[in-house]
Amino acid sequence: MTAPGRKIRVFIVDDSIVACKILSETLSHDPGIEVAGTALSGAMALSKLFATEPDLVMVDLHMPVMDGMQTLIEIKKIQPKLPVIMCGEPAGAGSRDAMQALLGGAAEFVAKPSAHMNGGGLETFSKDLLGKIKSICNPQPKRSATFPSRESAPAGTRSMPEILAIGVSTGGPQALLELLSQLPADFPAPILVVQHMPPHFTKSLSKSIGDKSRIRVEEGFAGACLEAGKAWIAPGGFHMQVVKGKSGHELAINSDPPLNSCRPSVDVLFRSMAEAFGPKVLAVVMTGMGQDGLAGAEAIHRGGGSIFVQDEASSVVWGMPGAIAKAGLADRIISLRDLAREVQSAFARKTPVSHPREDAGEG
Repeated sequence: MTAPGRKIRVFIVDDSIVACKILSETLSHDPGIEVAGTALSGAMALSKLFATEPDLVMVDLHMPVMDGMQTLIEIKKIQPKLPVIMCGEPAGAGSRDAMQALLGGAAEFVAKPSAHMNGGGLETFSKDLLGKIKSICNPQPKRSATFPSRESAPAGTRSMPEILAIGVSTGGPQALLELLSQLPADFPAPILVVQHMPPHFTKSLSKSIGDKSRIRVEEGFAGACLEAGKAWIAPGGFHMQVVKGKSGHELAINSDPPLNSCRPSVDVLFRSMAEAFGPKVLAVVMTGMGQDGLAGAEAIHRGGGSIFVQDEASSVVWGMPGAIAKAGLADRIISLRDLAREVQSAFARKTPVSHPREDAGEG
């Protein structure tokens, strides 16, 4: 985290001289950011890290000899807390590799700028990149270590949760993997997730996390029936909601305008779950920039549901969870390492129940 008043120092790693030049010029236009150095290979970058003392490293995903993923792994060995933003080709062919980098500890992924990018495209790229760097590196204003108390239901009267809702953004894939991979196969409730991501990425995220988890994980789709022990991740570019279907609650997907500049939006999901399940919702808000999820958490709070947030120390960015904690809406503020255990404890007395499925006879 950068000291107040000091420029954010960014180190750039890219085998393309043109890409290094574009990134350096983009960063240099902001008075609060400076380029700490550049390297044309992963090996060269590793030899310079200690000397340049960057606050953040930008790494090209596809480089010869030592690629971006290998460079990320080595950086994390040397400086585990040093944030890394991966750069790669626009979403599509590279999304699988980008996902592995995000699950491996990269804080963000951005599409590489092109030498042929027009003025409007370069301006959008610059605004997006600078915003991400500042959110990851800038310190939060000093505040009291205590937060407003939530007015909870009296002990023993709180409803047992029947569904788990999760909202997450910057730094989310790795945090989401740590949480979901620790849940048992017989987890007694459906799980709905909004991870801020563009189209194409969420399908890869769902498969990658599902391959490493005991619960089943899929990208959400319209009409999906909610089942215990299964997680649905909102598809990139679409809002996901819970609605009442003919045979119970199911998922609805829409392309309504972004909310909080996000689509999918945590607020959209949380509000629908508050309406559908009332006090039987447990919402978890994890690392992420901005305040998406705050209004939805307020709806869940009004409905009597429970809210856990990830603590600041284990978050890449404490924007989303911090906003809820500071509003006094969090029942618990929990470290990422303890989150899965606390979630399981909240559902501990519930007996697994699933909606009937056509493949119910399998296994």
